[in-house]
Amino acid sequence: MQKVIKLITALAAISIILFACKTQVSITDISEKDVQKHVTQAKAGLASAHPAATAVGLEILKAGGNAVDAAIATQFALAVVYPVAGNIGGGGFMVIRNADGSTAALDFREMAPASADRDMYLDKNGDVIPRLSIDGHLASGVPGSVAGMRAAYEKYSKLKDWKKLIQPSIDLARDGVILTEREARNLNNAEEKFEQFNTRPTRFEKEGDWQAGERLIQPELAAVMTAIRDEGNAGFYEGWVADSIVAEMHRGGGIISHEDLKSYKAQWRTPISGEYKGNKIISMPPPSSGGIALIQLLNSIEDYDIGSYGVHSPEAIHLMVEAERRVYADRATHLGDSDYYEVPISGLLDESYNLSRMQNFDPEMASKSSDIAAGTPMPKESEQTTHFSIVDEYGNAVSVTTTINTGYGSKVVVGGAGFFLNNEMDDFSAKPGVPNFFGLVGNEANSIQAGKRMLSSMTPSIVVGSDGQLKMVVGTPGGSTIITSVFQTIVNVLDFGMNAYDATQTCRFHHQWLPDLVFYEPDCLGAEALSTLSAMGHKMEQRSGTIGKVETILVNKDGSIEIAADHRADDTAMGY
Repeated sequence: MQKVIKLITALAAISIILFACKTQVSITDISEKDVQKHVTQAKAGLASAHPAATAVGLEILKAGGNAVDAAIATQFALAVVYPVAGNIGGGGFMVIRNADGSTAALDFREMAPASADRDMYLDKNGDVIPRLSIDGHLASGVPGSVAGMRAAYEKYSKLKDWKKLIQPSIDLARDGVILTEREARNLNNAEEKFEQFNTRPTRFEKEGDWQAGERLIQPELAAVMTAIRDEGNAGFYEGWVADSIVAEMHRGGGIISHEDLKSYKAQWRTPISGEYKGNKIISMPPPSSGGIALIQLLNSIEDYDIGSYGVHSPEAIHLMVEAERRVYADRATHLGDSDYYEVPISGLLDESYNLSRMQNFDPEMASKSSDIAAGTPMPKESEQTTHFSIVDEYGNAVSVTTTINTGYGSKVVVGGAGFFLNNEMDDFSAKPGVPNFFGLVGNEANSIQAGKRMLSSMTPSIVVGSDGQLKMVVGTPGGSTIITSVFQTIVNVLDFGMNAYDATQTCRFHHQWLPDLVFYEPDCLGAEALSTLSAMGHKMEQRSGTIGKVETILVNKDGSIEIAADHRADDTAMGY
């Protein structure tokens, strides 16, 4: 694995040199050749899931925009160039740390339509109807991405030029984006689903297969982006775009109404924060489980000298997995939308509570998930995703994770508008104890209610050092693996002393209480480690694919930044 990382590092360095020497190219001409994974000694920059979206954000930073300005432009660009997960038909979370030390968290998570009810995915016998919450029109919650970007703009934009932030996405949709090999493959693999669940022809279907290097031109989406540019929220939640969404619902049996769209609001919330070995961890509160779970995990291992164990040693993996087993059990019982359910936030974040959860930790033997239940914290005083991390030259940092849930969401494209709708309703608990697409179970805290926001694993996070200075911006897509991927990346930096690049590229493992399995990436763990962990009682299973796509920014002691984009996909880092 280390040889692979060194090779990728060398190739990334060559790519950076070549990219820097090129003359300015149009964003619509950016392609797979412009992917780069590592930037060092920059004063500002970002990493996102696609080179064109990263280039859009970088140009906004160079034009004097701040990290929020760049985040808005990047988000809308991803909706065009990365349709498998980038979106205006989904939602997400943004965590902000300003240069003055102030913080904010923005919740633009999708919400259940007014006509939703707790039993909407059950048959007459009370059993969950397979895939009804995953595929098709009924799987979609009310989108929040556009409202979220507008709320961020109104509160934090430095440029104060909404049209400048949206125009690149219009250009990309109108003139076309050059498909990467991965995106062409994704479109080809999903074609049958597109045909099955759409009521109108879409731009994502064609005669023959998509090929890398082809242009995907999306005029309908360009028109939607133009409406958003010219009218803000009203360009999406009202007018012809809203009419198109509701008409699509009527054709396909969905339940999102005009009133649902018009009443949607992004919510500013207080970030979750905690301490780990002198560092401050800032992350997202409910309806994301990510921030609480991340801090619980870090609290659970803080008393152990994990740095001395060694990366991917059986001792380190055992400790982290046992912490994950207990935290995910808590997640299943206690976490949901705090506007609808009393989430015991302060109790779950209490360091003594999390240490008590580890009292029955045996350093020689694995626990059984069947023997681990949720704890009893003090009461309240409450996989297809994409992430980008940004730091501007003024010292502001933004960590954003957005999603339409699984790849291409519900597979439904809004007729005449050209964008995919999410299938986030699957993130609710359709029935207590029944796993969702990602194998996560939930209970009453995450039951379906009209207007409620479904529980998420998204974990956009920022780390501040013991000196009070910005230290790290991190996040990832990955469904239920998001929390553990961010957890491992932070531990890689703070405990194992890795730089941003190595912390991001190092292979990953994952445990989530149920199913009682430890998943690990191909070629990740050696035979000796696997044998030791199995002898301890862990059920080890190699995944066929990778885990997460982390974007990491570290601030060096001299104030410069290091940016790393995950090698697992087309993710791209750029800076200046």
